[in-house]
Amino acid sequence: MSADPPARKIDRAIGASLKELRQQRGQSARFLAEQSGISPAMVSRIENGLVSPSIGTLAALADALEVPIVSLFREARTDHTDYTLVRDGEGLKSTRISDGHNHEYINLATHVRKDLRFLARRVILTRDGGKPPTYVGHGVVFLQALEGEAIYRYGQSRLTLCTGDTLSLDAELNHGFVEILTDTFVFLSVQAERP
Repeated sequence: MSADPPARKIDRAIGASLKELRQQRGQSARFLAEQSGISPAMVSRIENGLVSPSIGTLAALADALEVPIVSLFREARTDHTDYTLVRDGEGLKSTRISDGHNHEYINLATHVRKDLRFLARRVILTRDGGKPPTYVGHGVVFLQALEGEAIYRYGQSRLTLCTGDTLSLDAELNHGFVEILTDTFVFLSVQAERP
């Protein structure tokens, strides 16, 4: 028996994603059909990987499910993906120097895809390292204080971060550390954004 052609694999992957998304929402195929304007028979055929749906059909189904159209392709696998494994104490060590400030950091993970840029770092700030920079960007930032205490500014808010605290924020607003309260402050920074 010969292997399925790539298009058939994609049809089945789209069908599996559609069915999973529909079931997660507790919707029947008939309800999804009514919401999307696609016939129940066509919804069934798509879910079973029997047809190659048009972009218009996929857009209508994604809209009815309130998800981006790309969500219907999440089960479509490629022959290659990347992963990063950084063992304890390893990683790419760097020093950032900017306008009278410097700090050490270790790159733990970097992934750049067509739809996403993801970066994880372990950062060490020192009280005598100069004034840390302020950032404005896109996407989201997650911070976890690993050691020490510092004050972080997000817009007009000033937040004291202590060991174990976490902070997540929309990177569109001015943000950054304004004062390091202990000799050193170590934190994990994770950023995700569209390129």
